[in-house]
Amino acid sequence: MRPVLTAAEASRLDAASSVPVGVLMERAGLAVSLAAAAMGAGYGIRVVVLAGPGNNGGDGYVAARYLRRRGAAVKVLALARPRTGAARQAERAARWADVAVEHWGPPEPADLIVDALFGGGQRGGLPSQVRPWLDHPAPVLAVDIPSGVDLDSGSAAEDSFRAAATVTFHALKVGHVIGEGPDRCGRLVVADIGLSGGEPAMRLTEEEDAPRPSRSRTTHKWAAGAVLVIGGSPGLVGAPILAARSALAFGAGAVGLAVPGGLFSVAATIAPELLGRSLGGGERLGPESADAAADMAHRFDVVVLGPGLGPKTGGFGRSFAQLWHGPLVLDADGLNGIDLDTLARRKGPTVLTPHAGEFRRLAGAEADHERASALSEETGAVVLLKGNPTFVASPELWVVNSGGPELATIGTGDVLAGMVAALWARGLGPAEAARSGAYWHGRAGSQMGATGSRTALALADLVGRWAW
Repeated sequence: MRPVLTAAEASRLDAASSVPVGVLMERAGLAVSLAAAAMGAGYGIRVVVLAGPGNNGGDGYVAARYLRRRGAAVKVLALARPRTGAARQAERAARWADVAVEHWGPPEPADLIVDALFGGGQRGGLPSQVRPWLDHPAPVLAVDIPSGVDLDSGSAAEDSFRAAATVTFHALKVGHVIGEGPDRCGRLVVADIGLSGGEPAMRLTEEEDAPRPSRSRTTHKWAAGAVLVIGGSPGLVGAPILAARSALAFGAGAVGLAVPGGLFSVAATIAPELLGRSLGGGERLGPESADAAADMAHRFDVVVLGPGLGPKTGGFGRSFAQLWHGPLVLDADGLNGIDLDTLARRKGPTVLTPHAGEFRRLAGAEADHERASALSEETGAVVLLKGNPTFVASPELWVVNSGGPELATIGTGDVLAGMVAALWARGLGPAEAARSGAYWHGRAGSQMGATGSRTALALADLVGRWAW
């Protein structure tokens, strides 16, 4: 787990630290110089440090001094004179170390640019004299966050730096992991400068936060986790099959697939490895099928409701959610057929897996991490808000960034629903299953992208490699 702080919390930690500001700045500047060295800044390499008037610029002056010691041909271009005492001291120390400190000027030849202008302290775009530097061909090393990118939202003005690498201090900030932040920051380095603590706004999921329960030697298929997937409608029978196959591949011992009676033979032919169940009737499920579905569900540990269910079955979804008191993953049209009041009154635990559009319909608000937490608090459900990154709110907030653009493919959400259900049935709690499922879904997607195939069917075949 890696804590992710707001800008305000990071500032509070700075102010509350017993370590003098000048010492923190010295440590920060050293960390920046080491990151620059890792990017090739050594003897004779031309480094231009763009320094702003605040403590971010002070970090740049310190970095320039250390790089000068390494033999780099370093120059500081100062946008304005330092405003803080610590930054002024850093500037003096740089001059005493024979660092060339000059007033701001137009772009000039350089092998590396250090962006120590504003960090997250600039709003409304960069000053006009800075903008010509945005087109410089040299790689950029940003201090804290590329100037022009908001440290809390990750939003970036059009005239913002795009860094090859970014050095931040003590902990990640929210703007590093959401919005345009990940694309603008490049490779992220978190440097320890002697701060401690802080209340995280969210937690970044790492491999150790994504457990996968083991099976005992003597277990049998029904004790290893049983999942029932309910869904399907004309033209959408593949969606529940993908979810069910993924649950089976991801370690569930027994997986049932329940579809409308009119689609049963098709589903059974395509996926004979699943326990086929017919809910009777024609090709769509109505409220009258909810009792039969609830009776069927009692054999299983977790139910996934919604993949391929179709847009005209809201009555079935609401009725089933009220009748079934066991663990329930609501996905796709299972979400579109439900309302907040029904969710809040559910007697069983629930995981919601909306993408942004489904979230807007359900919550009546734009999809973001704060509203995901609010929805979790309002309904008591775990909210897995799909996207890049993905958020899991329970209401404790986790962010998952293991996935990439290869998951922007029809059907990959169905695969995720099956993975979450499998982990839940295997013994994890709902929030832990959602977090772990999202993490390994991303990892599997990244591997899939490396193979060249980017389909949900390929992903469903691949996830079993990550099940244990």
